[in-house]
Amino acid sequence: MEHGVVVNRKRIQRIMRDMGIYAIYPKPNLSRRYHAAHIRPYLLRHMDITEPDQVWGVDITYVHLGKGFMYLFVIIDWNSRKIVDYELSSTLDKAFVLNCLRRALNGRKPKIINSDQGGHFTNPEYIGLLEKSGVKISMDGKGQCRDNARTERFFRTLKYDTIYIQEVDSPRELRHMLDDYIFRYNAYRPHSALGGRRPAEVYDNVINNRVA
Repeated sequence: MEHGVVVNRKRIQRIMRDMGIYAIYPKPNLSRRYHAAHIRPYLLRHMDITEPDQVWGVDITYVHLGKGFMYLFVIIDWNSRKIVDYELSSTLDKAFVLNCLRRALNGRKPKIINSDQGGHFTNPEYIGLLEKSGVKISMDGKGQCRDNARTERFFRTLKYDTIYIQEVDSPRELRHMLDDYIFRYNAYRPHSALGGRRPAEVYDNVINNRVA
């Protein structure tokens, strides 16, 4: 165009994110059930969550890269808000969820793990892993996204704090960014629900006291 201005595509993406402008298009359905036989009831209604390792929440979200996206699975302790572990995958194969859970359960074990009714959590491998570990299984009610609000809140915080404002083009860059962000989130970020304390401070101090 005669009076046009050449602008880098990434700059336009960043400006649109800053202005809250998003394209409308079909997004991956991460909550599709595998089989109704593997659905479990929601166990947390009216429950007071008062200590670490009482309840872990697990969930999957997708993260955009310069081209395509990756899937992020997180395990969060609902009492301390600490991210216990996480895993990235370029596909929705359930192995990345199971591997992350095995790694986390090898060191600690919650009384209950809560998830949605997605296919990664309503399958025999997931159910079998938790039952073998002696962990009770809780699942959100169908269409009840608030049942997993603490985990969803972390995803929102993560995306607004870093993913929406940083241009990440490769899985390697994304892993470095997430490693740094989750370390700082756990160790240094004060949380209002914890009276200004940090997630790792609450979680690790209680664990250390138990060992002592």
